[in-house]
Amino acid sequence: FQSFQNVGKGENFVFLSKKIEPSSVLETAPLFDGLKKELAWNKFTGPTFTESYCWPPVAWGSDVVAISHQGNDPLLYIPPVLTLLHLESDYQALPNMSGVSLILCPGWKKAQLVFDLLKTYRKVCRRLHPVLVILGQNEEAASPMEIRGCEVVVTTPYNLLRLLKCNPGLLCRLCHLVLDETEVLFSDTAEQVFTILDCYKKATAQAQGNLPHQIIAVGTTWNKHMTPLVKEFMSDPYIVITAIEEAAIFGNVQQVVQPCMNSNRTAELLKILDFTQRSLQKVLVFTDSVTEVEMIHKALKSSSVVSLKKHKESKCNAACVLERWRRMHSSGTHAVLVLTDDCLQSLGITDATCVIHFSFPSPGVFGQRLQSMSDNFCTGIKDSAVDQEHMKAKSVILLTESSSCHAPGVLHYLKHAEAEIPEELYDLTARESEKNEKFSRPLCSSLKAFGICRNRTECPDRHQIYLSIDTAQNIADEMIETRERVTILPLLIVHATNYFGRIVRKQKDQYTVLAKEMNDYFKVPGHRISASTVKKSVFYGLCEGAICHRVQVVETSAKDEENVYKVTIEYIDEGRTSQVNSDQLLHLPAKFQSLPPQAVEIVVCRVKPIDNEVEWNPKVTDHINHRIKGKLHHAKVVHTLGKTIWVDPMVGVTNIPVMKMWINEYNIRSEILSTGLGTDNPEHVGEIQKLCRQMLVLDHAENLERDTAGLEEVSSPQDTSIQENSSESCNTSMFLDVFLLDNVVQTKEAEDPTVHQQKGHHPQIKWFQDNVTVTLKVQILRATDSKCEFSREKVTFSAYSEGKLYVADLELYESVIAEESTCVIKDTEAVILLVKEKKGAWYKLLKSKNVHVSLDFEHWDESEDGRPFTVG
Repeated sequence: FQSFQNVGKGENFVFLSKKIEPSSVLETAPLFDGLKKELAWNKFTGPTFTESYCWPPVAWGSDVVAISHQGNDPLLYIPPVLTLLHLESDYQALPNMSGVSLILCPGWKKAQLVFDLLKTYRKVCRRLHPVLVILGQNEEAASPMEIRGCEVVVTTPYNLLRLLKCNPGLLCRLCHLVLDETEVLFSDTAEQVFTILDCYKKATAQAQGNLPHQIIAVGTTWNKHMTPLVKEFMSDPYIVITAIEEAAIFGNVQQVVQPCMNSNRTAELLKILDFTQRSLQKVLVFTDSVTEVEMIHKALKSSSVVSLKKHKESKCNAACVLERWRRMHSSGTHAVLVLTDDCLQSLGITDATCVIHFSFPSPGVFGQRLQSMSDNFCTGIKDSAVDQEHMKAKSVILLTESSSCHAPGVLHYLKHAEAEIPEELYDLTARESEKNEKFSRPLCSSLKAFGICRNRTECPDRHQIYLSIDTAQNIADEMIETRERVTILPLLIVHATNYFGRIVRKQKDQYTVLAKEMNDYFKVPGHRISASTVKKSVFYGLCEGAICHRVQVVETSAKDEENVYKVTIEYIDEGRTSQVNSDQLLHLPAKFQSLPPQAVEIVVCRVKPIDNEVEWNPKVTDHINHRIKGKLHHAKVVHTLGKTIWVDPMVGVTNIPVMKMWINEYNIRSEILSTGLGTDNPEHVGEIQKLCRQMLVLDHAENLERDTAGLEEVSSPQDTSIQENSSESCNTSMFLDVFLLDNVVQTKEAEDPTVHQQKGHHPQIKWFQDNVTVTLKVQILRATDSKCEFSREKVTFSAYSEGKLYVADLELYESVIAEESTCVIKDTEAVILLVKEKKGAWYKLLKSKNVHVSLDFEHWDESEDGRPFTVG
């Protein structure tokens, strides 16, 4: 890595480890003729600048690293790899070409995209049979996976490791390994990728015959994992970097941030230009105004620092300045040039040793400024321990109180470059983030669905809760009769754990009544009156066949010649959106508008995609969509925020009116886990509640303190009376803890504190059963002085926990054998085992409803499907 080549042509830049003659036109590209014709037929406009440098070394069979702003484009490697596979003579040592190429993608979505792209070239590549390998965590999923006759395998690191367990010889025949989007692969799955690379290295060492072996790595950024990749697993690779900022990181450019007051920048600049090093420096001082260039040049002159200046009003042209710049350095003088950014391209300077950002750089000009030092970039892959400190190019940023505008972008880059970052830059970025908070954007869907957003830097949505935005529309209290069990009708499936639908009331559901009245009303032709004017946010009627809907206009477009135009509407009782013609919207009488919109967002908790994926695999979403859409479910609400409810569990049910009972058919969370493509997410609800604790109230700081205090009051799940009282005093409905009870179900203990002192607090209890026994789990921490008394139709439990007395006096619905029943005290709970007098399923546990007692759904799934869904 001694001879790096920097080629600058206009706005294009490339940094090469070895000389490459680019293939800039398709006709001369190193691809086989059939593929060229197919690309031309598909109106392919390339090769792009980066492709012109990447395709030749890939087609030669060499190891290649390509870093580019377009580094996530599979066309950087697919055409030349297909050309290699077309040369069958290279693989004569193999009995067939199955599995000779492997493309490793960062997730199922990118893998699917690459697979679909490969399929488009099967017509010209007769022997191309790609296979997409996406396996669940179920061990049996990998064993039947057949890759025989498939030359290209497309998969992800986790899936490949699962496949290798059943097919350990897969890598022995591998000739071409592609790492797609290396920055994501190494960020999320570095351990898995290096495990695969180790296995491949061992496999190639044992390979028999003269087989080609090639590793291709493409991405958008250079990171610390690239160095071991190149040094330990590649053989004399071609490194192609067309992103100047990444070339600067690769080239060990030293990034320095110097905080100072805006009024003190000139003095700080003079300190930096106090040349004490032996080696001569070639320094560029960048600013964004002609006035500052003149001011800096004058200050340097008065301090005896010889300098040049260049801006658009300079009398001296670019050639003159450039000649004087070179002459200064050759005569043994430090070369200093003060200039504006718009002069850099005409000068074409690439041999500076230091750039000083007198004006804070925007992301756009930052790279251009760094390019002026590209001749002095040194390799980040050191072959010796020689001190290269004085060989490094240096970038100095003057950070002032007025630099906040571009601070977030520069901070992101400096973190990526692993530079030393002063606290002042973090503070500026935080202030800028507050100023530019995405108030108009919705709360991040990933945060709601999984409790975390793994790509906050790029995510366009909000990651902060604001009271005035997120609780502007709340679920009406009457919609949730008891939070221990609500009936949900999912109507729109966004993905496997996120839906829109309605909460259906058990007694005389208001929407059912409204829907019937609307349908009857609009059956009369004279009632179908088209809306004379269509306005945004107004409610209208829409008839689809025999069904009438309430809709709200979200967006309107320009009218056509017939005064009809497209409008985007939202079905306010279902949650879905659609586009219709404006003349389809009907006048909606006021009596049909009084009932609030019924659509709510539903999120199933404690389950997420496997392998740290950020989206659900469509197989899971399709399965859940088919299973649950339009069917009634029972669920326990564990949290609410605005019109979003988080539920755990959510169970598909069937009503048996004759027996006055509901049959539990399936648990959605268990359904997802059974696919092998979902895994446990225990932190989900906790992360949502933590987010709510950090809620901001716009322009009302005093409300923030009140709401935070309200949350702390309900934080203890043991003291139910405190929770109930807190739920009354809290002005928002956003804090709904797992054990927080519905206000309509108030016990005497909650109303009268003296009763609490006599009877003690009631612990939370979960229960499940089999044919022989009933198990009660009493949730109590470190119980002391516990007592449990059994009788044929009653069980009484009492204990102290953290200085408080807890008492549960339970009258059983069926009879038990008292002498065979037991109670075991554990660290976090007491487990009571009741032995049934008669074998069989109990319809319910208690004679009368107890709001502190609920089903333990995790154990309920293990029993028979035909069990009734009851709470207490």
